[in-house]
Amino acid sequence: IPFLKSEFTRKKAAIDSQLKLGLQDQLQVTQSGMNSISDGQRTVNQIKEEMMKIDKLCAESQNMIRDFPNINLVSQVHRNFAQVEAMKANIESFDGRLKDLENLLREDDQDMENQPNLLSIHYGLTQLRDIRDDAMDQIKRASDASLESHLQDYFTRLDDVIEWFDDHLGTACMNLIPLVQAGNHGTVVRLALIIEEEEKSDKKVKALQDAQREYKDLASRFKSMTSGPKQLRGYKEKFLKTIEAYAQPNFEKAEGRFLEEPEKLPKIMAWYFNDLNAVKLGMASLMPKKWKIFKTYTDIYHRMMHDWLVKHIDNPELSPPHMLSIIDWSEKYYAKMTKLGWDQKDLQPHVLDAREVELIREYRQLIVKSVDEWMDRMFAADKKSFIERKPDTLDNNEHGYFRTKTLGDMWRMLKEQTAVAGESGRTDVAEGVFDAMFRALKSRQNMWQKMVDDESLKFKQPPADQEGMQVFQDWLIAIANDQIACIDDNEDVGQLGYLTRFQKDLEPLVSPKYMAYAGTELDALRDGFVDLGTHCIATFVSLIFNVDFRSTVADFFTAKWYNEYAMKRITTTFDDYIGDYSKVLHHSLLDILIEELADELLVHYLSSVRNKGAKFRRTDPFTEKFKDDILTVFEFFQNLNTRADLANLVTVDFAIIKQKWRVVDKMVRLLEADKTGAVLVYEEFKREYWDLQMNWVEAVLRSRDDFDRSMLSGVKAKAAEV
Repeated sequence: IPFLKSEFTRKKAAIDSQLKLGLQDQLQVTQSGMNSISDGQRTVNQIKEEMMKIDKLCAESQNMIRDFPNINLVSQVHRNFAQVEAMKANIESFDGRLKDLENLLREDDQDMENQPNLLSIHYGLTQLRDIRDDAMDQIKRASDASLESHLQDYFTRLDDVIEWFDDHLGTACMNLIPLVQAGNHGTVVRLALIIEEEEKSDKKVKALQDAQREYKDLASRFKSMTSGPKQLRGYKEKFLKTIEAYAQPNFEKAEGRFLEEPEKLPKIMAWYFNDLNAVKLGMASLMPKKWKIFKTYTDIYHRMMHDWLVKHIDNPELSPPHMLSIIDWSEKYYAKMTKLGWDQKDLQPHVLDAREVELIREYRQLIVKSVDEWMDRMFAADKKSFIERKPDTLDNNEHGYFRTKTLGDMWRMLKEQTAVAGESGRTDVAEGVFDAMFRALKSRQNMWQKMVDDESLKFKQPPADQEGMQVFQDWLIAIANDQIACIDDNEDVGQLGYLTRFQKDLEPLVSPKYMAYAGTELDALRDGFVDLGTHCIATFVSLIFNVDFRSTVADFFTAKWYNEYAMKRITTTFDDYIGDYSKVLHHSLLDILIEELADELLVHYLSSVRNKGAKFRRTDPFTEKFKDDILTVFEFFQNLNTRADLANLVTVDFAIIKQKWRVVDKMVRLLEADKTGAVLVYEEFKREYWDLQMNWVEAVLRSRDDFDRSMLSGVKAKAAEV
C-alpha cells in the first residue's frame, strides 16, 4: 500500500504540473486575445473620432468662405449637368455598344475553346452594368419614379447578353482542366483575370454595403461611395461551384463502374488524381497566388471523395466486396495524395471519418448476413419442396443417387463467402465468418431433423393417408445421401467431401489457436451429418413398419399367425424396397438400411407379445412357427450378399444379424419352459442380456396359457438376486 500510495502521489504531481503548464498557456492565449480585441476597439474608436473631426472641419470650412452657399450651388449645378450629359451619352450609345458585345460573343461561339474576346466582352459588360446601375439608382432617388418601368424595359437586352456571357464563362470554367491539359493557357489566364476582377468588385460592394449600413448619413455625402457596382455578382463563388460541377459527373460515372467491378476502384479513380496533378503542374502558375488554387481544388475534391465514400459505406445494401474495396482504398488514397504533396492531416475530414475499425466489423457482419440470408433462402426453398413433395424436386448425381437441388449451391455459396472473407487479409474477419458458418450448418442439420420428424408423424399416426408416402421416402433417401456427400472422402481416388474441402479453404485464413477450435466444430458437424443421415434411414424403415406392416405385425403371436406366412410377406416387401432403392441410395447407406430393417423387424417381433390376442398354448406348435419365421429371416438376409443385382454394394456381416436374433431363442425357451423352470431360464437370459427389461419379461410370461402369479413372483425374486 505505501508503494502504491507513493506511485499515485508521483503520478498526481506530474499530472498537476502538466495541468498547471497547460493552464498558464491557455491564460496567456486568452489574455493575448483580449488585448487584441481591446486594441481593435481602440482603433475603431479612433477612426470614428477622425471621421467626426473631418465632418466638423467640412461644416466649419463652409463658414470661412464668403458666398460659399452660392458657390456650392453653382458647383452642384455644374456637376449635375456634367452627370446628365454623361448619362445621356451613355444611354444613347448603350444600344450600339451592346450590339458590339453581341457580335463579339457570336465570334466566340465559333471558337469556344479559345474565346479570344472574353476580356473585351467582360470589360464592355462591366461598363454597361455600371451605366444601368447608376441610371436605376438615380431614377429610384428621383421624386418622379414613373419612368422606372420604361427604363427597366430598355435594359432588358443587357440581362440576355449577360446570361450569354455567363454561359461562355461557365463553359470555360467547366473545361478548365481540359484546357490546362491541352496547353491552352491563354483562355485560362483570361478567365482568371475576369474572376479576379469580379472578386475585387464584390469586395468593394460588400464594403460599401457595410459602410452604408453602419454610417448611412455620412456615406451618402461621398460620391465615390454611391457610384460603381451596386450588387454582389458572385463570380468567384460560381467559379468554385463549377469545380464541383465538373467533378460530379466523373463521380457518378465512377459509381456505376464501382458497383460492377469493386476490385478496380484504384483504376476507376485514376481521373481524380490526374485532375489534381494537372492543377498542381499546369494551373497554379496561371491563377492568382492568393487563391491557392491547388489547395482549393484539393479541398473540394477531397470533400466530394469523402461524401462519395461515406454514402456507400452507409448504404445498408452494400455488398462485402464493395465494403472491402472501400476499406482498402483509404490507405491507397492517402498514399497517392502524399505523392501530390499533401499530408494526411492537411486533408480534412478523414476520407472515411476514421471508421476503418468499424468498417472492418461491418464488413464481417455483411458476410455473415449474406451467409445467413443465403442459408435461409435455400432452406425455405427446400422446406417448400419437401412439404409439397412434388416429384420433380429431386436430382440424381452422376452415380444416380437421389440428391436435393440446393446442397451443391449451399457449399458453393460457403466457398464464395470464404473467399470474400479471405480477401480482407484479416484473421478476425475470417474467424467471425466461420463462426457464423458453423452455426448455420448446425442449424440446418437441426431443422432438417425436426422437419423429417414432423412430416413422418403424418404417416405414422392412424388413420394415416398413404398418398405422397413414396415421394416422402424418396426425400428421406435424398437427404441421407446429402449428408454422406458432405463427408464422403476417398483419398484413393482423390475424392473429397464438401466438409473436407471447406476445411482446406478454412485452414490458411485463421490463426493456429482458432484452428484448434475449428477442428472441434468440424468434428461435431461431421458427426451431425452422420447422425442426420442415419436418422433419415431409421425414419424410412419405421415408415415401412408403421404403414406397410401395421396390420401384419398386429397378427403376430395370435391365432392367425399359425396359418399365415407373415414373415415371408415382410421379407418380400424388404426385397422390393432394397431392389427399388439400391441404385439411388449411397452404397455406404445401403448397409445401414439393411441393418435397420433387421433391427426394426426384431424389435417389432419381440414387442408383438403385447399384441391383442397374443397367446401361447401348450398344445399349439408355436416352437415350430418361431423356427419357421427365423429361418425365413435368416435366408433373406444371408442371401443379400450373394445377389447379382447387389454385387459390390452390400457388405453387411450376416453373423452380426444372426447374433442379434439369438434373443428370439431365449424368448422361446422362456415360453416353453415349465413353471418351475421359467425362473432358471430367466436367470440365464438376464446374465446374457444385462439390459433385459422386466416389463417385457412379464408380457412374455402373461402370454403363456398356464401363467399364474407365482411364476411371475419367482422371476421377480430372481431378478432381485441377479
